[in-house]
Amino acid sequence: MAPHEIELIEKARSGDTGAFEALVYQYDKQVLTIAARYVNSSDDAKDIYQEVFLRVYKGLKKFQLRSEFSTWIFRIATNVCLSYHSRRKRRAHVSLDQEQEVSDGEASHGVEIVSEEHSPHQQTVNAELSARVEEAMDALSPQQKIIFTLKHYQGYKLNEIALMLKCSEGTVKKQLFTAVRRLREALKEFA
Repeated sequence: MAPHEIELIEKARSGDTGAFEALVYQYDKQVLTIAARYVNSSDDAKDIYQEVFLRVYKGLKKFQLRSEFSTWIFRIATNVCLSYHSRRKRRAHVSLDQEQEVSDGEASHGVEIVSEEHSPHQQTVNAELSARVEEAMDALSPQQKIIFTLKHYQGYKLNEIALMLKCSEGTVKKQLFTAVRRLREALKEFA
């Protein structure tokens, strides 16, 4: 862990809100990305994000500097994502990408996967593929989904994921293998 980060942690523990904000700033985009990849609603992703940093704030005094601070934060993020599934009975069906505000204040719907140079047919196929990938991801178990997200969207190594989830690397490999198999099966018509 970098000396600057240790200093920020110590200052934040003693009540320095500026130091805590600096720590949040270092990891906020990654935590929000993990949450956004896990849920289909920007509001839910923001709720997860807020809960993660609330838990970080409350647990900071207990953090013992034995592991990397980033590993600790991402472990909290994965635990919040996993508990999100069991806490929430209903699941939102609005994608983060379905409605984005354009600079003039109007809402834009849909994801533009390809440039406008592609034919309308290709754009339709890409939109259908995007929707099917989202459906297939939603069909994974919560643990498979978070492991797949951490590995393929965030680029973590299997041993890092195992540390975050407090499980064996073998368990991570098995869950990832199952997730990939299920995704391939669900998306085989696009192969």
